Amino acid sequence: MALCGCAQPPLDKLTQQMPQFTDDLQLEGLLTGAVRHLHYLRKLPDDASFTLGTDVYPVSWLRESMKSFIDILKQDPSPEELSRIISENFSIYQAGGRKELPRGEMLITGYYEPFLQGSLTREAPFIFPLYAPPESLIQIRDMKNGKMTFKRKDRHGRLVPYWTRKEIEENQYAAGSELIYLENPVDAFILHVQGSGKVQLQDGTIRSIHYAASNGLEYFSIGKLLVDRGKMSLEEASIPTIRKYLRKHPDEQKEILNHNKKYIFFNWAPDGDPAGSLGEPLVGGRSIAIDPDFLPQTALGFLISRRPVLDKKGAIKEWVPLHRFVFPQDTGSAIKGSGRADLYWGSGNYAKVAAGNMKEKGTLYFMVKNNFEKMKK
Repeated sequence: MALCGCAQPPLDKLTQQMPQFTDDLQLEGLLTGAVRHLHYLRKLPDDASFTLGTDVYPVSWLRESMKSFIDILKQDPSPEELSRIISENFSIYQAGGRKELPRGEMLITGYYEPFLQGSLTREAPFIFPLYAPPESLIQIRDMKNGKMTFKRKDRHGRLVPYWTRKEIEENQYAAGSELIYLENPVDAFILHVQGSGKVQLQDGTIRSIHYAASNGLEYFSIGKLLVDRGKMSLEEASIPTIRKYLRKHPDEQKEILNHNKKYIFFNWAPDGDPAGSLGEPLVGGRSIAIDPDFLPQTALGFLISRRPVLDKKGAIKEWVPLHRFVFPQDTGSAIKGSGRADLYWGSGNYAKVAAGNMKEKGTLYFMVKNNFEKMKK
């Protein structure tokens, strides 16, 4: 459930020891992700500029980089040819990694789009609500950086921090804003962590929900809590093992879930792929969540890590290398610093298993088309 990712200096520009840019997925999804990311770049102000390492690029050059990458993909190059073209025509930057690990080494986790059962009305067993943003939640956007903060007014009319998860649930401070009801509080909690999902109603209708706002408080990992308490090892901590522990210890469940003070509010979403924080639909296996305060959301990425292989029963039988182009199209409360990335796996059983168990070492690179200095001249 996402452990801490303390950061090294954010990016290093590479001049040697380039990775092989061979991709382990079909290029169809890659082209879809590239087109969507170019759409995001075109929405940015024309006078915007962004820093990668010690280099500063105008948004026009970042658009040009993505357009060039799309043109390369349309030529359907062989894996070897694609790697050569990228190495020769793009400047490569490596994410700094985690402080306690070798330079450039990151913690790579996963997330997915859950599929749950629910009801629009509160009737057993569907009694655990997901809320839309309540009227008491005040959303304030910082005009300089676009970030949102979330507050409420106290009885004197002063802006103060919003209530915690425990306060919201025990005192029903969001009552009247119920969006849908689920049958399991752990399912509701995991949906808070994943940020979006699909819910099948009792008439068979399937509706999508996604993140709308939060209470603005800090995220605390319940996986880390259980590790710190000696309930499981760091290697064991995963969504399946956390679920199992909570199921076996129902008397501890509420206190453990309330350890995470952060609370998420939802809205209905259009059908199709869920949107990331950039407003673009995510692509399963291609979209990643990063910390935009440390790593760029405006450049093409390349991720190296490991992925699970499942047997016929849907259990993990082995882990194999993962190496693919990715797009930094999302953020996450637990994804902090240049040593963390969260890979979006999409929906379905494989996505659920991969996201629930992925806690792997990895490296992440970003790339921008060469010859910008020549273009300036």
